[in-house]
Amino acid sequence: MVKRQLEGQACQVDGIEYAMNEDDTANDLQLPVAEQHPHAVTDGYRQGLITAITVLLGFSLTFLRFWGFEAPGQWALPSIVSTGTSIVAIVMQLVALFRSLRLEDQDVIEYRKTVRWFISSAIALLLGLSFAVVELSVLEPM
Repeated sequence: MVKRQLEGQACQVDGIEYAMNEDDTANDLQLPVAEQHPHAVTDGYRQGLITAITVLLGFSLTFLRFWGFEAPGQWALPSIVSTGTSIVAIVMQLVALFRSLRLEDQDVIEYRKTVRWFISSAIALLLGLSFAVVELSVLEPM
């Protein structure tokens, strides 16, 4: 329960003191997001998720560049399957990044959907990498 007490030019909420100017009232006080919405995700979780998404996205784009332009060999159906799976993973990562940057993602339900998008993209990327490994080691032995 949030308790508001005015003490001169300061307001105390659950033991946390907030500075107030002469135009503020107890009703105008801006509470932290976690206290405004009891089901809100703190910024640390969102920042960590955004970092994880961008790291994986950077790896995915680097792998796709290598696989598409620098890897030896000819294009074949297995190459297209692994590249297509990697492109799907990149699109899913971009969707997860877009969702994580929205303000609505501070809600726990929306945050969990974004995490599911991210985990799904990681699984799709692992499938694409697995297809690439199988193609290089089994289908095209040197």
